[in-house]
Amino acid sequence: MNVKLTEQSFYKNKLLHKGLEFAANKSGTFMAGAALAFSTLRPLSILATPKTDRENKKLACAKSIASAGINYTIMYGLTNILAKGIKGIEENPNTYLKPNTIKKLEEAGKPLSASKKYQFIAQLYKLGLAVAMAIPKSALTCALIPPIMNSFLNKNKNHQQQPQILKTNSETNKKLSFKGLNPLSKGIGKSMDNPTMQKMADRFKDTNYAMHIPVIGDILATGAFIHQTNKSKKIKEDRKKVLNYNAAISTGLSIGASYIVDKALDKPTGKFIKKFSEVNKDAPKLAKYVEGIKIAKPTLIMGSIYYLAIPLVSTFWAERIDNKNKK
Repeated sequence: MNVKLTEQSFYKNKLLHKGLEFAANKSGTFMAGAALAFSTLRPLSILATPKTDRENKKLACAKSIASAGINYTIMYGLTNILAKGIKGIEENPNTYLKPNTIKKLEEAGKPLSASKKYQFIAQLYKLGLAVAMAIPKSALTCALIPPIMNSFLNKNKNHQQQPQILKTNSETNKKLSFKGLNPLSKGIGKSMDNPTMQKMADRFKDTNYAMHIPVIGDILATGAFIHQTNKSKKIKEDRKKVLNYNAAISTGLSIGASYIVDKALDKPTGKFIKKFSEVNKDAPKLAKYVEGIKIAKPTLIMGSIYYLAIPLVSTFWAERIDNKNKK
């Protein structure tokens, strides 16, 4: 009996509910926040890589710090703006969507926001934002590697410089506001009225888009980062290839491993959702919580693999591939 009470208290935990709702409503920020949290441990994994040049380790650490910081800083402001526009549609669908669109997207007996088709389109915007920002983020990441090397990872430099840069960007994003929410909601609503978008939602609503969209963003970001690294005049020429190999290996291994783990956890996740839904069957935001679970699952899997499991392997092999090519 005590075990059941403990289990029910977990499923009904308000903090859990708020976290899942946040993951559903602001999936871009949730993913960036998870990456930022995981990234605090990644440098330790990189520095623990055996038989690897210290300078190459420092470059990999700098790249990790810059990437996570820039990702969260940018996504925080933009996701909040986008989330408000989508929320306007969810609260007043009749105002922003045509009756025929609502009819095509909604499911019988459920609010529009609980429809799989609607959720796909909404997440296409939220998760797709990271894809759209992949190239600018990669350019900034590459540009910040030398300052971070000097600020954090070289003993003779000022250790306080880089935190101030990230803090300033974060404060700027917190001040971002978008008073004209109606135009944004109208713009998103018009895209939902588009028959092509509706057909796409019908086709992909049951796919693992919460995994596929971020993966596209990772591939694009890695390609852009490699391009920017090759163009950089501040990164030493003899270190560029190692840094590029590291980025490519990290992305390739993490994507492959993430899909394997995600597939292996399909049944346990399904059981969790079923039990969670039974315990919270009367919760007004149940559909939003379930949507949050589906977003949180691939996010946590990809984050833990990319930031914790892969860095040691990619750092180790990147240097060896570079040495082999030099020979």
